[in-house]
Amino acid sequence: MSSLWIAVFIFLILALAALALKVVKQYEQGVLFRLGRVIGIRQAGLTVIIPFVDVLHRVSLRIVTMPIQSQGIITRDNVSVDVSAVAYYRVVDVKKSVIAIENVGAAINQIAQTTLRKVVGQHTLDETLSETDRINVNIREILDVATEEWGVVVTLVELKDIQLPESMKRAMARQAEAEREKRAKIIAAEGEALAADALGSAADIMMAHPLALQLRNLQTLVELGVDKNSTVVFPAPLMSTIGELGTFLARENAAATTTPPTVPLNGQPWPTKAS
Repeated sequence: MSSLWIAVFIFLILALAALALKVVKQYEQGVLFRLGRVIGIRQAGLTVIIPFVDVLHRVSLRIVTMPIQSQGIITRDNVSVDVSAVAYYRVVDVKKSVIAIENVGAAINQIAQTTLRKVVGQHTLDETLSETDRINVNIREILDVATEEWGVVVTLVELKDIQLPESMKRAMARQAEAEREKRAKIIAAEGEALAADALGSAADIMMAHPLALQLRNLQTLVELGVDKNSTVVFPAPLMSTIGELGTFLARENAAATTTPPTVPLNGQPWPTKAS
């Protein structure tokens, strides 16, 4: 019978030890309540409490990743978009995070959603797409002010996804295509201007050196004859030269067939006989 009492006594001691000894992990801090009142903060390691009198509430100090679900938002220029984000926060004051608010994670999630809608709604669609860094900073600053009294610091907020209506996607695609066409036309016009400038300089050189034009014509004929085609192209300046040569030969032939009148040596016309 005595051995039974000894076993019961040992069991009670082990049970009380299990209730009295608490372990706080390295990434945690504990808030110790005694009869409902906070009596201190317990750091990482082994902590002894009074069973049924003390309550140890552990709080993680690690950074928490909290996704912000997609929110339907109307931008300042009346475009409906769905925006989702992600926030990172950590507890810096475990006492405030336990006493000041019931569920710090749920509270931050709700205030992050409302802040996301408010901040994005103050910007146009173009600003939302191009100035995400500034929007992220604005959301984080607003959340920091709200969560400071909860002992929480929001370290980072990032817009994760922006969903646009299909009609807006098509309009933006047409805008981008028109922008590319504009740039292509400008580049083509600049190329034409450079080509015209180069051709003008070449024309000035050929005007000063007419033989250069003929050499260029002969080079063009050589390039055309490389492919062994049967088409021969005569440039206009060469055709005009051939025409002028033909006119000169015709004039020479006409002059050769015409007999000039004979003139006496003294330059006077021959006398005529009287009738």
